Amino acid sequence: MSLLCICVRKARLVGAAEKFQTYVTLKLQNAKSTTIAVKGNSPSWEQDFIFETERMDMCLVVELWNKGMLWDSLLGTVVTPLQNIPQSYEEGPGGWYSLDAEVLMKNDVISGTKSPTNHQIMLDMRFEVPYNIPDEEAFLLQQKLEAFNALADQEVPNVDAELQQRVRPPGQQSMSDDVDSDYTSDGNVPYDSQQNNISAHQCRGIYQAHSPDGFTDQSPEIFLQEEREQNVLSLQNEDFQPMDDLYHDACDARLPQGQESGHPPRATQTNKTTGSRQSLVGSRQSLLLDSPVNGSRISSATVSRQSTAESEQPPSTVSPRESDKDGALTEEESSESPTPARLRWQNAIAKVRLQIRQEKEAEIERTGGRTSHWSGLLPMGNAEHFYSNIDAMPEIMKRKKSIPLVSELAMSLAAMKRQQGIHSAMATRSSLNDEELKQHVYKKTLQALIYPISSTTPHNFEMWTATTPTYCYECEGLLWGIARQGVRCTECGVKCHEKCKDLLNADCLQRAAEKASSKHGAEDKTQNIISAMRDRMKIRERNKPEIFELIKEVFSVDKTSHAGHMKAVKQSVLDGTSKWSAKLAISVVSAQGLCPKDKTGTSDPYVTVQVGRVKKRTRTVIQDLNPVWDEKFYFECHNSSDRIKVRVWDEDDDFKSKLKQKLSRESDDFLGQTIIEVRTLSGEMDVWYNLDKRTDRSSVSGAIRLRISVEIKGEEKVASYYAQYTCLHENLFHYLCEKNGGMYKIPDAKGDDAWKIYFDEPAQEIVDEFAMRYGIESIYQAMTHFSCLCSKYMCPGVPALMSTLLANINAFYAHTSASTNVSASDRFAASNFGKERFVKLLDQLHNSLRIDLSMYRNNFPASNPEKLGDLKSTVDLLTSITFFRMKVQELQSPPRAGTVVKECVKACLKSTYQYIFDNCYELHEREFAPDKDKDKVPLEERGPSLKSLDFWTKLINLVVSVIDEDKASYTPVLNQFPSELNVGELSAATMWELFSQDIKFALEEHDQHRLCPVTDYMNLHFRVKWLYNEYVAKVPPYKGTVPEYPRWYEPFVLLWLTENDKVSLEYLHGALDRDRKDGFQQSSEHALFSCSVVDVFTQLNQSFDIVKKLECPDPEVTKHYMKRFAATVNTVLLEYANIVQKEFDQYCAEEKKACVLMNNIQQLRVQLEKVFESMGGDKLDPEAGDILKELQVKLNNVLDELSQVFANSLEPQIKEAVVSMGNQLSKIKGAGNISLNQPSARNNVAQEADVVIKPLMDLLDKNLTLFAKVCEKTVLKRILKELWRIVMNTMEKTVVLPPLTDISGSQLLLSAAKELAHFSQFKQDMNQEDAKNLSPRQCAVLDSALDTIKQYFHAGGNGLKKTFLEKSPDLQSLKYALSLYTQTTDTLIKTFVQTQTQQDQPSVDDPQGEVSIQVDLFTHPGTGEHKVTVKVVAANDLKWQTTGMFRPFVEVNLIGPHLSDKRRKHSTKSKSNNWSPKYNETFHFILGNEDEPDAFELHICVKDYCFAREDRLIGVAVMQLRDIVEAGSCACWCALGRNVHLDETGWTILRILSQRSNDEVAKEFVKLKSETRSDMELG
Repeated sequence: MSLLCICVRKARLVGAAEKFQTYVTLKLQNAKSTTIAVKGNSPSWEQDFIFETERMDMCLVVELWNKGMLWDSLLGTVVTPLQNIPQSYEEGPGGWYSLDAEVLMKNDVISGTKSPTNHQIMLDMRFEVPYNIPDEEAFLLQQKLEAFNALADQEVPNVDAELQQRVRPPGQQSMSDDVDSDYTSDGNVPYDSQQNNISAHQCRGIYQAHSPDGFTDQSPEIFLQEEREQNVLSLQNEDFQPMDDLYHDACDARLPQGQESGHPPRATQTNKTTGSRQSLVGSRQSLLLDSPVNGSRISSATVSRQSTAESEQPPSTVSPRESDKDGALTEEESSESPTPARLRWQNAIAKVRLQIRQEKEAEIERTGGRTSHWSGLLPMGNAEHFYSNIDAMPEIMKRKKSIPLVSELAMSLAAMKRQQGIHSAMATRSSLNDEELKQHVYKKTLQALIYPISSTTPHNFEMWTATTPTYCYECEGLLWGIARQGVRCTECGVKCHEKCKDLLNADCLQRAAEKASSKHGAEDKTQNIISAMRDRMKIRERNKPEIFELIKEVFSVDKTSHAGHMKAVKQSVLDGTSKWSAKLAISVVSAQGLCPKDKTGTSDPYVTVQVGRVKKRTRTVIQDLNPVWDEKFYFECHNSSDRIKVRVWDEDDDFKSKLKQKLSRESDDFLGQTIIEVRTLSGEMDVWYNLDKRTDRSSVSGAIRLRISVEIKGEEKVASYYAQYTCLHENLFHYLCEKNGGMYKIPDAKGDDAWKIYFDEPAQEIVDEFAMRYGIESIYQAMTHFSCLCSKYMCPGVPALMSTLLANINAFYAHTSASTNVSASDRFAASNFGKERFVKLLDQLHNSLRIDLSMYRNNFPASNPEKLGDLKSTVDLLTSITFFRMKVQELQSPPRAGTVVKECVKACLKSTYQYIFDNCYELHEREFAPDKDKDKVPLEERGPSLKSLDFWTKLINLVVSVIDEDKASYTPVLNQFPSELNVGELSAATMWELFSQDIKFALEEHDQHRLCPVTDYMNLHFRVKWLYNEYVAKVPPYKGTVPEYPRWYEPFVLLWLTENDKVSLEYLHGALDRDRKDGFQQSSEHALFSCSVVDVFTQLNQSFDIVKKLECPDPEVTKHYMKRFAATVNTVLLEYANIVQKEFDQYCAEEKKACVLMNNIQQLRVQLEKVFESMGGDKLDPEAGDILKELQVKLNNVLDELSQVFANSLEPQIKEAVVSMGNQLSKIKGAGNISLNQPSARNNVAQEADVVIKPLMDLLDKNLTLFAKVCEKTVLKRILKELWRIVMNTMEKTVVLPPLTDISGSQLLLSAAKELAHFSQFKQDMNQEDAKNLSPRQCAVLDSALDTIKQYFHAGGNGLKKTFLEKSPDLQSLKYALSLYTQTTDTLIKTFVQTQTQQDQPSVDDPQGEVSIQVDLFTHPGTGEHKVTVKVVAANDLKWQTTGMFRPFVEVNLIGPHLSDKRRKHSTKSKSNNWSPKYNETFHFILGNEDEPDAFELHICVKDYCFAREDRLIGVAVMQLRDIVEAGSCACWCALGRNVHLDETGWTILRILSQRSNDEVAKEFVKLKSETRSDMELG
């Protein structure tokens, strides 16, 4: 059902403004609506209209009319196909449409327009959902309209007398707690709550019988059959009046004996299986509603099991308020109760924990106190089995057929009970049981049928000229004109205007008979007329015998009585009205929406009421378009063909009105009229009548309210004709349904008026003739038939019929026209059917539809296409009810149809899930392949178990089958609310919501015990992931959110990864053992590493592939997985590296194996990088990334260490080759500097270099050729780096700076300095070292050799990089050592001063006294020369022991470059036997301007003066001038040390300078720096 909303905004007309007074007419199918009339050429209406339609192949016709003096003229037409109208939830600005003058017709249907005009109209047209209610308005309405559905008791057949009777515990909630309540249509109408109010098929109860141990002793088949055979619950509502006249329960609800209303019996309830839900199984849901006001919970009425004898007791009811007060949980109490998902595990856990404890105790006894948590799992060494047990791509089994909640037998039983309930409901109606009323209706029906209105004799009119003033019989207006003023019937003589003759509806023959019978001497004509009428009735009886036969059977009249009644009815028709009389009491109550006639925009209305020739009038109400008169008039009527003429007038008191009064009877303005046939009145009526026009020129609007009381002679106590029609319709409906096996037969009718056809012929003719005879409106007929259909709404095709019928009822009341300003709610309130009655009917029907929709899988199975069509029509019917509440009742916030259907679908899904949860094994065997191991599974473990996960696998299969069925079958059917409801998506979301709650708590319990193999948990994880990704991930409200299921499985995945560590390590050791046995052979022809690396990473990749296939959508859980797997990789690879590291020394002699092992470590690094990238690379969690990065560093260090160990194993060979190289170098002679500018000189040096490095190159070429073949490039470069380091260091220590022959260089220099008296011996030692000093030519040869070696290690780009070789510290050290041989003495001394900054370190560690020195530095401003003034103040605490004379003095030496021609040393005078002498002597040194003072230092020695021998050193201190340059002077105490401290560079320089025997500065420098205090002097 679609809602078409149209807003008529404004128009642009071509022409003068005073010419136009326009209105717009909208036409769709048989519905028509009109706007008000507006003057001007730019009229603006801004009126909204809503049409309800099911046919999208129709067109909307919009006509623009201009009101005229005599008639209205059509200005143009717009025809718009409904398919071209868009859908929208909001009003739009509208669009301009051009009006065409002519309309095109095709098959009597408007198909288009032509001949454009210049007029335009603005329309806003759209299709929308019936309403869009704000939450605030809905909440306010909920506060105003309190309506609660309570559950009554139910009678249950005695299936098994031995089964114990159980009921729901007082605090247990129904499964449908989230289903909202219905509301009554009018909260101000008092409703009776003491009667049953719904049909027998609307809801079922919840029953479960239990054995003492907490499990049912019933078989599943018996349990299901019990559920199927339960009778329905009876809903009660204190705000709802029962539908006693519609349908009743098939059997009354009963309370158990001894139980008071509102107090449920005390009983406990346990689950059928372990973890089973407490909810309905294959049954209708009970509605447990939440209060919208205070949030309190209204509990359900007690549902109990009774015997047959109990079912015969009178029904008792349970007050919802008492139930809430005494039997229901309060909000605080319910909040403290455990959740249902938790409760369903308690029974199973208690039993399984006991079993676990017993098994563990038994295992401890068997193993002597040692238990294994995984004793039942696969062996860890079987890695292939460990991974193959996990199915990362689960296949869901295909089901054989759809899953009904009940079996076909139960469905047939339910259908039978539904029909029986309908029969019972119809039998209890007053119209079916009131024999007196039925007898009267029977007679009235015969009277209407024997001489029907449709067969009356028409008048024989002819033009007629009045000779005296004559008035029209119909409108009572004067017949104007000189001649041929009107028409006159030649039979009965009635006179009227020609325009009024069609309005005249009196039967000509009867009028003629009445008129003739009143005249004397007219017996012959009267007899002729009576004879003609008698003949016509005989023909009617002869031609339509089936009609009278049907009436006889419907009212169960015997043949004899029927014949007598027929005779009496015929005579009453022939008697006419001569014996008929009635008393009328007519109250004119009020009017609404009258048309303004005065210039002030108002009117002064009054009413005239005329019956026959008697006319009466009310008072005049001044200036009021909604007047209230409330005046009562009495009439007597002696002719059933008379009519009541009610006319409304505007009283005028001006000159024009007075003049008009002189010329005619009517001086006032006409406001409208309504004409009522007296024959259609019976009993008391309170009715609104629309005011009609009298002529085409009349301008009327509004309606008038009348109260009419009729007392017909002889029928004073008879019900009104409306009640009589209801009796006729209901009895006819009941009879035809019974005749058709309890099913309603839908008549075969087509066309726009097909909804007015209620029965097949002749039944349809019966109701139509009765309605025509006694003035029953077609809308009353439709509403009566709708009420009858409510008792059969579950029959095939009936929901569609009811939807169409209610849509037309909605259209009748909701589509107002320009002729009346009465609101839809007021029109509906004036309905003869009864506002409260119809509202109550719709409320209860709405409630019943909700209950049936909440079990749509039972009532509308997917396997039945006809039922699926009924499902769609049922939803359309719900939408029509909502439209009625919104547009006719004008409620602000009625329950949204889409929301109601959505809640019903959700409730059905919950019951479906509960059913498959409780019967998982049986359903899985029925729907899928039979379970071969079913008999092996104990009955109590067929639910959720801590020992097996098989239940959840089967449950997932069933859940998927339900979702697929909803997607394929129900989603295309329930498509009326595309933006609110998608059954497939809702099914997936609801099933997942329920399933996730159950499996979450199950996994929490499993996490505590872990009795199943870890691979089973992984397999279940993959199935749950597939279910979520396939069905749930893209469904609101889960779309775009992070699911929770990864967190449920996180402990099990981490457990699996922990087991994977053991499996991986065991696999690693096995792979290494195999590799070791094979001799670390290369894994393939093109691979340089062995098979163990391949095996290790194959296993790691296999495990990571499983983690990766989990596709964990939770980033936090993914971080944990990645971190744990990174720890696994770290453990495995470090274990591999440690094993190789420990065993590597024994393989160094076998160079090929050693290289393969290093290649393995390098391949670990390469594969680790790939693992890092596959795990996310830079996006990987920092913690996991840090683990892998740290592992990479560790493997790199291991590879460096292995390369170093391997290279060190080659060091003896390299040293031997370098020694040979040194021997060859020593053979090269030549003193003095050489020039390499000449090519010949360079060639000679290159040739000599080739000879020198030949031994080394032969060794390198032999080894590196092998390494290049068996080593990976990275490993080869690491080996080359280590070999390069060894070669450079060996050349430096062996060739460039070889060690001294006897003692170290420092000791030799020290001994030479000490033994100055034996200078010849010192010179001999120096001459011995000359052979080890390099000449300039040797340095040139060695430098050329270095270039050759460097090019060899570079290998044309395949080896080490040139930048690495050039910047190598080993090469730099070697070159630096070579460069020292060619530097001058001043340069070497300057280098010494600048590099030796820690010479005074011995004075700190072991001070020998101290000396006070004051130093001043002065720079000449002109020459730039520097002058140093040194003042030796004193010495203190000299540590010196001697038996002889002690004469200490201080010697100050200036050390630096360019001092060969300057004084470099000063000495103080000696002080005898004074260990703290004072000197106060000043010395001056000239530095020159070649260098800055930074290149100089003061070398201060304190010595003991000896006359005949060399002075003995007490202590030495060094003061560098760089420390006093900024200050310019310094005075301090300098600690004395035994000697000065030199590093390697210092000793190298000292060693080179010691060889320069002809250089005095060098000799003096060597002596000073090598001098040390001797231990012998301490004695």
